Amino acid sequence: MGSLKDELLKAIWHAFTALDQDHSGKVSKSQLKVLSHNLCTVLKVPHDPVALEEHFRDDDEGPVSNQGYMPYLNRFILEKVQDNFDKIEFNRMCWTLCVKKNLTKNPLLITEEDAFKVWVIFNFLSEDKYPLIIVSEEIEYLLKKLTEAMGGGWQQEQFEHYKINFDDSKNGLSAWELIELIGNGQFSKGMDRQTVSMAINEVFNELILDVLKQGYMMKKGHRRKNWTERWFVLKPNIISYYVSEDLKDKKGDILLDENCCVESLPDKDGKKCLFLVKCFDKTFEISASDKKKKQEWIQAIHSTIHLLKLGSPPPHKEARQRRKELRKKQLAEQEELERQMKELQVANDSKQQELEAVRKKLEEAASRAAEEEKKRLQTQVELQARFSTELEREKLIRQQMEEQVAQKSSELEQYLQRVRELEDMYLKLQEALEDERQARQDEETVRKLQARLLEEESSKRAELEKWHLEQQQAIQTTEAEKQELENQRVLKEQALQEAMEQLEQLELERKQALEQYEEVKKKLEMAADKTKSWKDKVAHHEGLIRLIEPGSKNPHLITNWGPAAFTEAELEEREKNWKEKKTTE
Repeated sequence: MGSLKDELLKAIWHAFTALDQDHSGKVSKSQLKVLSHNLCTVLKVPHDPVALEEHFRDDDEGPVSNQGYMPYLNRFILEKVQDNFDKIEFNRMCWTLCVKKNLTKNPLLITEEDAFKVWVIFNFLSEDKYPLIIVSEEIEYLLKKLTEAMGGGWQQEQFEHYKINFDDSKNGLSAWELIELIGNGQFSKGMDRQTVSMAINEVFNELILDVLKQGYMMKKGHRRKNWTERWFVLKPNIISYYVSEDLKDKKGDILLDENCCVESLPDKDGKKCLFLVKCFDKTFEISASDKKKKQEWIQAIHSTIHLLKLGSPPPHKEARQRRKELRKKQLAEQEELERQMKELQVANDSKQQELEAVRKKLEEAASRAAEEEKKRLQTQVELQARFSTELEREKLIRQQMEEQVAQKSSELEQYLQRVRELEDMYLKLQEALEDERQARQDEETVRKLQARLLEEESSKRAELEKWHLEQQQAIQTTEAEKQELENQRVLKEQALQEAMEQLEQLELERKQALEQYEEVKKKLEMAADKTKSWKDKVAHHEGLIRLIEPGSKNPHLITNWGPAAFTEAELEEREKNWKEKKTTE
C-alpha cells in the first residue's frame, strides 16, 4: 500500500503544482475542492463533501499550501484507496490538469498520447523526493529500453557526451524536460514517428501496465474444441486474451497462481508448437507461431509462476528497486568517503598545526638560548664591573677610616653636645611611651563601646524575633478577635519598624565605633612605630652615656580629638550624656 500511495502522490503533485498559477506554493481552496472531488471519482473512493467542508472551514479565505492539503489528502482519500481503480484514467486526469501549462510549445516527433505515456513512465522511474526529477542512470535505462524496442543500437558514446553537458546543479530532468528530450529525436535519429510511438507504447506496457509479454497465438476452445487466433497479454498474475491487439474485445483470462504450471506438448491434429497451461480448475492448450515464440512464452509464463511462488514483484519493478538501493548505497559510500576525507583533512591540518607549533617552540627555544647566552655574558661583564667597583669602594672606605681616626679628636669635642641631644631624646621617648599608653586606653574604651553596641543589637534582635513570634501567634487566633488582633498587629508593626530604625541606628553607631576603633588602632601603630624608632636610637647610643630618666608627669588624656582635648571630668560628662540618650531611644 505504501508504494501505491507513493506512485499516486507523484501524479497528484504534478496536478497540485499546475494549479499553483503564481508559483507561490499555494492553491485556492475552490480548486482543491474540485481536485479532491475528481480524485475521489477516479480512485473510486466515497466522496465526503461534509468532511471536505469541515477540513477547509476556517476564517482564512486564502490559498492552501501543499503541507496544508496533505493531511486531508492522506486521511480522506489515499488511506481509503483500494487497488480496484483504473490507473490510466487516474494518470490521465492528473495529466490533463498539468499538460497545458508545462508541455513545451516546440514541435515534437511524438504525439500528445506518447508524451502522456512518457510522463507516466517518468513518475514510475523518478526519485521519491520533491520536486520530482529523474536521475541520469534512469534516463539511460529508459533510453536503452526505447532503443531496444525500436530495433536500433545503443549509442553509449552519444549518451556520455550528453551527460557531460548535463547541468550538474539540477541532478536530473523534470518530466517535461524528459518529454522534450525524447520528443526532439536526439536519441532516435533515423526512426520515423510510428516506430518511436510503438517503442514508447511497448515500454509503457512493460513498465506501467506490467505487461511481461504479448503477441498473437492460437487457442483451443473448451466447448467446440476449435482453434482461434487471439492476442495474448501476460501480466504478473494473469494471462488475458483478446480478439485483436487493440484490446477492445476481451475474450477471457487465465488466472495464474503458485499452483499453476506450463508444459510443452508434442505436435498433434495438424497444430505445431503446442504448450499447455494448467490451472486449478482449467487447462489451456495454446499454439505458438514458431518454436522460438513457443519457448519464449513457456519461459515467460514459467518465470511469472516462479515469481508468484516467491512473492516477488515483477522484474522491472524489482530492477528499479535494486537500482534505487544501489544509488542509495553509492550515495552513502560517497558520503562516508567524503566524511573520511574531511576527517583526514582535519587530522592533516591538526598535524600541520602541531608541526608549526613545534617549529615555533624550537625557534622560541633557540631565541631563549641566545637570549640567555647574551644575559650570561652581560652578567659576567656586570660582575667584573661590580668587583672592580667594590675594590675601589674598599680602598675609599680604608681612606675614610683613616680620616675618621683623624677626626676622633674633633668628635670628642662634640660629645657633650650629643649627651644633651640624648637627654632630649629620652624625654621625647617618655612622651611617646605615654602617648602609646593613652592610645591603648582609648582602644580599650572603643572596644568596650563596640561590645556594648553589639549586645544591644543582639537584645534588639531577640526582641524583634519575640515580636515576630507574637505576631504569628496573633494571626492564628479566631475570626472574632481578628479586628482587635489586626489593630495590635499594626501597633506591633509600628513598634517593629521603630525597633528596626533603632537597630539601623545601632548598626550605624557600631560602624562609627568601628571606624573610631580603626583610627585609634592606626594611631596606636604609629605610636608603636615611633616608640620603636626612639628605642632604636637609644639602643644605638646606650653605650655612650647612661640616660637620665625624666621625672614622672601627670597622665595626659588622649581622645579622638587629640591629646588633652578634654579634661577627665568633661569626658565623663560626655559619656553620661551618651548613655542617657541611648536609654531614651
